[in-house]
Amino acid sequence: MRPSDIRQLSRNEVEEHLRDKEEELSNLRLQMVTRQLENPLLIRFARRDVARFKTALQEHDLGVHTLPE
Repeated sequence: MRPSDIRQLSRNEVEEHLRDKEEELSNLRLQMVTRQLENPLLIRFARRDVARFKTALQEHDLGVHTLPE
């Protein structure tokens, strides 16, 4: 998801997406350990998405970019 798309979501939606992506990342790591993951790049993409959501929340808290209510 692009940062501009994330900034259009409400804070609750961003937090919900963040929880979902963190859960997905956890599942991908588990699959990697059990050698069931076919595409290891999925971990990189999930980790970057988590960082994007956390950045959007931090920007909102600092007042750099406000998220709609």
